[in-house]
Amino acid sequence: MTKLSVNLNKIAWIRNSRGRDYPNVVDYAKKFIDLGVHGITVHPRPDERHIKIKDVYDLTELLSSYSEIEFNVEGYPSDDFMALVKETKPDQCTLVPDAPGQLTSDHGWQVTECQDMLIKAQESLEKNGIRSALFLDPDLIQIEASAKLKFERIELYTEHFADTFQSQNAMEILDKYKKSAGYAESLGLGVNAGHDLDLSNLGTFLRIGNILEVSIGHALTVECLDLGMPAVVKQYLQICNGHNN
Repeated sequence: MTKLSVNLNKIAWIRNSRGRDYPNVVDYAKKFIDLGVHGITVHPRPDERHIKIKDVYDLTELLSSYSEIEFNVEGYPSDDFMALVKETKPDQCTLVPDAPGQLTSDHGWQVTECQDMLIKAQESLEKNGIRSALFLDPDLIQIEASAKLKFERIELYTEHFADTFQSQNAMEILDKYKKSAGYAESLGLGVNAGHDLDLSNLGTFLRIGNILEVSIGHALTVECLDLGMPAVVKQYLQICNGHNN
């Protein structure tokens, strides 16, 4: 079974657009948990344009009561971000190579080019008992480099798959992800995935196997507006359980 972690960034973005604490991020985390999701993901950016630092602390407090729900915090390994992660100790920290003003994640790490910084971050996460993950393109060279740096998992950046999902070369691209996931597993890395996955393409993507967790936020939020939260979460869980694969 693949675990479903819901990214709350868009809930926070809607809240911030009005300057009030509505919708409340913690309340929506509870709603998703009650519907059966396996984890909560947030990506606090330096400008706090969606998730705020306070949200990370508030969600840490909430999730301390749910031993079975994993908390995944994503971000660029700046000193401030690593200090936040060290203090809140989420179950998993996914490092992403986002510049401070970047609209959204749009590429994976070039691991060897950032080796010193990533080694320092990995050692800090390991010391604090936090599972470490790196956001990567389906690139065998970067996957091997991640294993050498002793990261525990990778998160495959899936936008290329999503963009080409119904194209003529869709299966060729999917096979690239399959080979990447299989290679990562052979090196002892766990494999997560995320970015632009949705109800229409997730089942196909999960056919590659070896995917432990998917993190989905933007599409899931839009689908909840269209279909309602209970129906959407139910469909995602069915897909993650393999019913629609």
